[in-house]
Amino acid sequence: MPFEIVVQPTAESFPADLPINDVAVYIAKEKLAAVKKYLAYTDASKLMQPILAADTVVVLYNDIIGKPVDKADAINILTRLSGNVHTVITGVVIESNGREVAFSENTEVIFHELTPQQIDFYVDKYKPYDKAGAYAIQEWIGVVGIKSIKGDFYNVMGLPVSRVVQELARLEAQAVS
Repeated sequence: MPFEIVVQPTAESFPADLPINDVAVYIAKEKLAAVKKYLAYTDASKLMQPILAADTVVVLYNDIIGKPVDKADAINILTRLSGNVHTVITGVVIESNGREVAFSENTEVIFHELTPQQIDFYVDKYKPYDKAGAYAIQEWIGVVGIKSIKGDFYNVMGLPVSRVVQELARLEAQAVS
């Protein structure tokens, strides 16, 4: 399916009292609204096409771990994740033909104990400053650091592709009927 990536700056903030399981969908809806506003000014015809927005958060001990602000923060985050279980939650919002579907997908990730040298190497080489939880499972850290996952691998990468395909098909079927 051909697609276009439209990036619009969006604050990845959320109300303090929002339940953790709702945060990723909330931010994805904010992203969707920003893209729709942008398209309305630049090419309103694209508003007739399906629009998908997503956001991923990492949760450790009921705390949302965002993107690291610098090297020290990335090292701190990975040190906290080392040897622990955390949950990756991706919120997805799809709008098509006036219909909207929103959902989140949870994947449990267990890290091996990481040495300080492994963490330093990863942060220095891969610079995961744009990654929730300071890592990308598809990079080196996924090979040496991930003990196991329970759930969708692609969700940890940032988009539960299989579920997205199912939801797009459902939206298409609703549009036809």
